[in-house]
Amino acid sequence: MSDQDPAIHELSRTLGLVRVIEMDPAGRARLEYLAGQHMCHSGGVVQGGFVTGWIDAAMAHAAIAMGGPDIVPVSLELKVSFFAPARPGSVIAEGWVERRGRSTCFFEGRLLDSAGKVLAKASSTLMLAARERVEQASKSAAAS
Repeated sequence: MSDQDPAIHELSRTLGLVRVIEMDPAGRARLEYLAGQHMCHSGGVVQGGFVTGWIDAAMAHAAIAMGGPDIVPVSLELKVSFFAPARPGSVIAEGWVERRGRSTCFFEGRLLDSAGKVLAKASSTLMLAARERVEQASKSAAAS
């Protein structure tokens, strides 16, 4: 997916993806999201699940940038620390690889507001699974 790609996945649309800014094969990604009022709870603060989802998606995009389109990043562990409230408007989610193993990798990410202030940071352990295997397992599970 790129800035020009009109086929944004439905999940990305639900999360408010505006565009993929960067997908670096070295294992780095930057995505822009639009935080809407409908994503907020009391006080106009974006619900933490959206913040988590944005950073998680950036780390997954970094994994795909590094591993190619034939892998599916599967979350094994995810930790998020919230530093400041996210408000409606444009936010940037960044993800990057910290350490790569054969099938398990460690990623970090963060969410920035439009002024560049860090709102949250995350770390994640991802397994890089073969897309074909994941899709076959999903078909088998759906048939059951």
